[in-house]
Amino acid sequence: MSIAKKALMPLVIASSNVHKIREIKEILKEILPLELLSLRDFSRYKSAEETGSSFQENATEKALHAAKSLRHWALADDSGLVIPALCGEPGIYSARYAGKDASDADNRNKLLFKMQTLMDAERDGYFECCLALVSPDGSSKKISCATVEGTILHQEKGSSGFGYDSLFVKHGYHKTFAELESHIKNKISHRRKALDKLLPSLEELFF
Repeated sequence: MSIAKKALMPLVIASSNVHKIREIKEILKEILPLELLSLRDFSRYKSAEETGSSFQENATEKALHAAKSLRHWALADDSGLVIPALCGEPGIYSARYAGKDASDADNRNKLLFKMQTLMDAERDGYFECCLALVSPDGSSKKISCATVEGTILHQEKGSSGFGYDSLFVKHGYHKTFAELESHIKNKISHRRKALDKLLPSLEELFF
């Protein structure tokens, strides 16, 4: 596909979350030279409500709404932290675990409080990421999901990252996601694994 034709086919990251946008852009920049936009480039766009009961359903809803509304290929991410010992909490409510307008710090504090009596393997959990790639007319959908397993610390460590990164240590590592340099996190994260699975579809569509 020519450069001129590629320029006519931007990919919209269906998110307004600056942290997610930055991370997805950094990861994709390493593997594919795509023209990337985000919902922050469309000031009049109103995001879809998250009504799904799973990461996959929410990602699909967001991508479908953005693609059909903006008439562009759209890539949506829905992700969060799952703690089996808490019956899967915070799960799909990760971003609003402590309430609709809760901050990341509020969410982390609630998680630490609920896990205060949990020890050893009870503190194991995993990040899950589901990505949905949807065509402008909504007729074509590609879904990719991935997880990364680890443990939840008793207190925060590190100042980088976002969400629950400062509490999560991937199995086999000794630093939280918030302590790791971004280029290292971006090679081992759930989001990177999900994007890697979508790579063949992205290459086919944009190159």
